[in-house]
Amino acid sequence: MLLPRLVVCLAGCAVILSQVSEGCGPGRGYGKRRSPRKLAPLAYKQFSPNVAEKTLGASGRYEGKITRNSERFKELTPNYNPDIIFKDEENTGADRMMTQRCKDKLNSLAISVMNLWPGVRLRVTEGWDEDGHHSEESLHYEGRAVDITTSDRDRNKYAMLARLAVEAGFDWVYYESKAHVHCSVKSEHSVAAKSGGCFPGGAWVTLEDGGQRLIQDLQPGERVLASSGSDGSGELVYSEVLTFLDRDPATRKEFYTIGTEGGVSMSLTAAHLLFVSEGNCSEGAEPTPGSMRTVYASDARPGQCVLTTVSGEGVGKGEEGRKGVGHLSRISRVSVQEDKGVFAPLTRHGTLSVNGMVASCYAVVDGHDLAHRAFAPLRLLHRWTGSTGGHFGDTGVHWYSQLLYWIGSLLLDSGHFHPWGLADPGR
Repeated sequence: MLLPRLVVCLAGCAVILSQVSEGCGPGRGYGKRRSPRKLAPLAYKQFSPNVAEKTLGASGRYEGKITRNSERFKELTPNYNPDIIFKDEENTGADRMMTQRCKDKLNSLAISVMNLWPGVRLRVTEGWDEDGHHSEESLHYEGRAVDITTSDRDRNKYAMLARLAVEAGFDWVYYESKAHVHCSVKSEHSVAAKSGGCFPGGAWVTLEDGGQRLIQDLQPGERVLASSGSDGSGELVYSEVLTFLDRDPATRKEFYTIGTEGGVSMSLTAAHLLFVSEGNCSEGAEPTPGSMRTVYASDARPGQCVLTTVSGEGVGKGEEGRKGVGHLSRISRVSVQEDKGVFAPLTRHGTLSVNGMVASCYAVVDGHDLAHRAFAPLRLLHRWTGSTGGHFGDTGVHWYSQLLYWIGSLLLDSGHFHPWGLADPGR
């Protein structure tokens, strides 16, 4: 009896994702062609994102020079893409050496260049530097940076070339000179360290009786404070915990810690979804319907506003709002720290309040609505059987998350997924 129901659930999952693929891929909605998005060239001396290159929000800190004789030289790989011209003025092949992440982004950019300007190829003037020609702690010394032009050396194209580099996924792009564009990427170590997970074991949620419970002690069937709205701005409700999409009490991960002016602080991993509101917001004000959107935790920035369910004075005292909606509070700081435990509870509403801040239950995919619809078959299975098909206490990623990621990877392009979560599908 359970098998036919499960087949129905999985079929529903495939239908949901295929509809999303049709709506978000080639056209806006079924059968409609979406007009190409107009790209805005970068201005001279502009960089994207608008933070310093070697900071958390861009390519990250310098990790040390790589030489041919160092152990880390194995981190570099040659790029022999025939669609890219390498200046290689040293005649050593050094400009072709780069990290795999840099290579992937560069190859993607090469395609964009040829598509926009037929007959023109991407040209690399500077890649890995083993001779000390750049400033101290330059990412060129690690094979994580390239200086680029077009093969025709038409400087009128460089502003748009910089924009194409941003679209190709470089972690920092700088229209540095009239003669070239500078691009860099995060280190392989930082990308690997930040993929996976959700909330640390020491995070807390609020139960229906008003008490607090550490997320590592939470049990399926308990009801926790959540938001009823698809954008996090709906009425606060107590929502049943159906299962854990990921659960590993022993592992250690790096978590983004989001702190607000109101004194609320929550930690979650890079690929997890967080509700934010752009623009001005009044501390403690209620959000207007439709004003919130989800971003990955790694994209949260000071100045954005999040939804909180406690006042600054109530942090740690359990003074949670029991009615109404969450209140806006401006992000004042974003930091990264290591913590123990990986826990991703799934509630019936797909949201929950953790440490007094409203977050999505989902990660890796680029929208809360998309994820919540994709998990509808699992909610239906739970409603029919009282179970999600797993055994509580098991560690690792839930089977449905793994299956859903596999289906999604077939139907959606990689742009729908967080780049740091692709290697770790349930997280």
